[in-house]
Amino acid sequence: MNDANGAAAGPDASGTGGGTALAARDREHGAARGYSPRHTLPLSVEIVRQFRRRRTMVMFGLLLALPWVLVIAFKVGGGWGRPGGNSLRISDLAADGGLNFAAFALSVSASFLLVVAVALFCGDTVASEADWSSLRYLLAAPIPRDRLLRQKLVVALGYSAAAVICLPLMALLAGTLAFGWNDVRVPGTGEVIPALDVLPRFGVVIGYALVSQLVVAATAFLLSVSTDSPLGAVGGAVGLVIVSTILQAVEALGSLREFLPTFWNTAWLDALAPQPDFSGMIKGVAVAVAYAAILFAFAFRRFRTKDVVS
Repeated sequence: MNDANGAAAGPDASGTGGGTALAARDREHGAARGYSPRHTLPLSVEIVRQFRRRRTMVMFGLLLALPWVLVIAFKVGGGWGRPGGNSLRISDLAADGGLNFAAFALSVSASFLLVVAVALFCGDTVASEADWSSLRYLLAAPIPRDRLLRQKLVVALGYSAAAVICLPLMALLAGTLAFGWNDVRVPGTGEVIPALDVLPRFGVVIGYALVSQLVVAATAFLLSVSTDSPLGAVGGAVGLVIVSTILQAVEALGSLREFLPTFWNTAWLDALAPQPDFSGMIKGVAVAVAYAAILFAFAFRRFRTKDVVS
């Protein structure tokens, strides 16, 4: 089913000269009087629609609860005081202070939980409408296809960004309340860096985590406009990350691994070193943005020519 960008204008009911001129102008553009594509599907409407979805509430509840679950695990497990000597693992330093704990929470969640959250918000947005048989009615409203896709993408990326941001911020709060506001100890060397020096870098880390998830978002969104199954779109994006992670471990690929979408996901750890190194993060941003731009372009191109029958 191909959507219309407007409807034929009817006769002017006002009977005034101004109304006649307005009706003539609308007929010239092939749209009904008063219809404006820019006013269809406002962002506020889509934001509220997605917020009321049960999966949105469950996912944010899980992300906000995870840091507290980790705090309880460290408290119950014991041995959560400041470790002596050097340590090679970030998990050994997690209970060393709020920033260390936030870095640990981000490291254990970025490779799967945040991937699932982003894939869910971006992969479910269009496919769910097709699954509910409501997509063709949205297009018949009429809402231009590009506008519908753009509005859904903006909202999906907004919720994805909120998901990626809320977990490390909640972890920072939980870790500070549970273990105090201490200076940061660096994994591997045990060197101590003042917390106030690391705090701005941690903001950069969160920003990098957002950008690195763009590949997941773009893959899920492309699959969402290509299938009527939300589960298939979400699972496909998560599957891409799993396959990329497996290939990343194949050293025989050599430098080709640097082009895998997950290769630079942990480059943010270099930003927390005594002498921060941002070169890996720059490469990771370039790879993520390049993949995302291509996949988003394919998504829009696919949706423009798709025959929506569900």
